[in-house]
Amino acid sequence: MIIRNGRVVTEDAVIRADILIRGETIAAVGCDIPLPPDCTVIDAAGMFVFPGGIDVHTHMNLDTGVAVASDDFYTGTVAAACGGTTTIVDHIGFGPAGCRLDHQIERYHGMADGMAVIDYGFHGVIQHVDDGVLADMGRLANEGITSYKVYLTYGFKIDDGGLFRVLEKANETGVLIAVHPENDGVITHFRACFKAQGKLAPKYHALSRPAECEAEAVNRAILLARMAGDAPLYIVHTSSAIALSCIMAARERGQRRIFAETCPQYLLLDENRYDLGEDSLKYIMCPPLRTGADNEVLWNALPQHLDTVATDHCPFMFATQKMPAKDDFTRCPSGVPGVEERMALLFSEGVQKNRITLRRFTDLTSTNPAKLFGMYPRKGVIRPGSDADLVIIDPDKQVTIRQKNLHSRVDYSVYEGLETQGWPVYTINRGEVIVKKGEFIGKKGRGVFIQRKRGVYG
Repeated sequence: MIIRNGRVVTEDAVIRADILIRGETIAAVGCDIPLPPDCTVIDAAGMFVFPGGIDVHTHMNLDTGVAVASDDFYTGTVAAACGGTTTIVDHIGFGPAGCRLDHQIERYHGMADGMAVIDYGFHGVIQHVDDGVLADMGRLANEGITSYKVYLTYGFKIDDGGLFRVLEKANETGVLIAVHPENDGVITHFRACFKAQGKLAPKYHALSRPAECEAEAVNRAILLARMAGDAPLYIVHTSSAIALSCIMAARERGQRRIFAETCPQYLLLDENRYDLGEDSLKYIMCPPLRTGADNEVLWNALPQHLDTVATDHCPFMFATQKMPAKDDFTRCPSGVPGVEERMALLFSEGVQKNRITLRRFTDLTSTNPAKLFGMYPRKGVIRPGSDADLVIIDPDKQVTIRQKNLHSRVDYSVYEGLETQGWPVYTINRGEVIVKKGEFIGKKGRGVFIQRKRGVYG
């Protein structure tokens, strides 16, 4: 296969070039590449060719205990592929109390194998800390699980002593710790107060999790990582200006192995969505939506201070899973869809509106995730020898986002009605065209598990 005439976004530049693909690998990038016999040609004139998108924060098949996410590894990865994403790293859900680290990893292998249509990896989840768990962190890193998630809230939250031990072990073994940062004590207090006062409308979900609640936990995790010898720390779904300020202050103090993710919902949506009555349930997520001022601060941080844009894709049916909680926000499953919309939204709202460059778009959606999570240079870059994972975006294709035209198994989009300038038209994973002009043409189960290396944290 050869891709002709595209504007190719490499690590160093944006160039007009052809890309020759042999098998699953990029064989050559350059001008006037001779056309091999019987070679499929894709004409990308007027379009941009990027490394395939990497979404390092999804929740397929997630069982919260009260609801199961509506996307499994088939429907969720079809949606991802149609949005230009060729690789996900899924945050696996909690298992039984006291289980070993590999318990849930084995379970998720069973759910993804034969289902995923793009490549995938898993973040391990740490539910408790003991010598066995710490030993498993190192052992499983040799089996391709090189990152672990720690929650500072929810039922299996980890206390400060446990988090510190995990960070010390991460420093020793070279793995990356992702932290969900919210102060559990504050959340528990506010939820109990609101419930006692009968304040159970969706807007009280947001009020029970203020931005300071996020920032305190971010700062606490950062300082624990510093005391653990500058352990590598990845802050998921940064939603507020005050949380970002904690990250930037740590870097200014010299703490260089702190990495931060945000999501399209925290760039494009704000707390006014909680004034929509029952429809506000669609926007219940953790952390909640913030102010328009927070949106703008995060946009301004994208060129330099944020490292990745992921989705936290965690869809639940509005009619059957969220609406039953219309009279009690504490019963509403938390999470929103978005794995298909990510690349187009960031291209349209970021690149097309001159908020970020083409190169920065690639860093945020592909290259940086590949580096941090141990897939670089196999993925996240266009160069000879890398996997032929590519997305071709037509900058002139105007699309109005409608749930009915998306591929996630969910009955709404939080971006319904938003108009984009640019949309992915081809998605190529390991040399195979799996999306052509918006139509998924790949095969169920063709995705492969990625045995990730330790990432680049320097």
